[in-house]
Amino acid sequence: MTQHVSFRYRVAFSKTDAMRYTSHLDLQRTWERTFRRARLPLAFTQGFHPHPRLVFAAALPLGLTADEELMDLWLREHVSLQHLHDALSESVPAGLRLVAAEVVSPTAPSLPHDVIAAEYRVSLDRSVDLDALATRVAALLAAERLERERRGRKYDLRPLVEALELMNGGAEVAALRMRLASRPSATGRADEVLDALGLDVALCRSHRTRLVLAATGT
Repeated sequence: MTQHVSFRYRVAFSKTDAMRYTSHLDLQRTWERTFRRARLPLAFTQGFHPHPRLVFAAALPLGLTADEELMDLWLREHVSLQHLHDALSESVPAGLRLVAAEVVSPTAPSLPHDVIAAEYRVSLDRSVDLDALATRVAALLAAERLERERRGRKYDLRPLVEALELMNGGAEVAALRMRLASRPSATGRADEVLDALGLDVALCRSHRTRLVLAATGT
């Protein structure tokens, strides 16, 4: 029998250091267990192996933390936003924190297809020569093309870098701020930008601060 799903909710959450090395698949499993603990009336996919119907906006690479990740969740029954917020807040494990929840139209665009960019803050190791890095940042931004290769496929990274800025915090740890495009054909990755700048990715701490949706565009 066909299951009719009418109630779609968008959940924003943060991922902290306690789950920094949790893979995307394990993160999805963690949320499924959280929904069950919260006793929410989950809607399930059809087929031989049904599972809770939820969609993440974009996978977060292993080792990154984030301020406001997004996922859409479908329920069989309407629940108030207050109930949803309270139930999830009491059930999420260490390393995850509920930021917000809202009702979304069932006919709204698919969440992954609605993401047009992502913003990052990358904390730099104190050994980095900031003057030299500033020169490399300027050269990257001035370049017409930036040929890269990932998994045997060549691509141009330059049009995917929408913004890049070196923040010299003085006594604070210096950081890079970047906004990278997300397109159907290619998605900008923070580690690729760091490598293009000659930085050791292992010595940098990348944090996704925001996902930009086409609906907002800013």
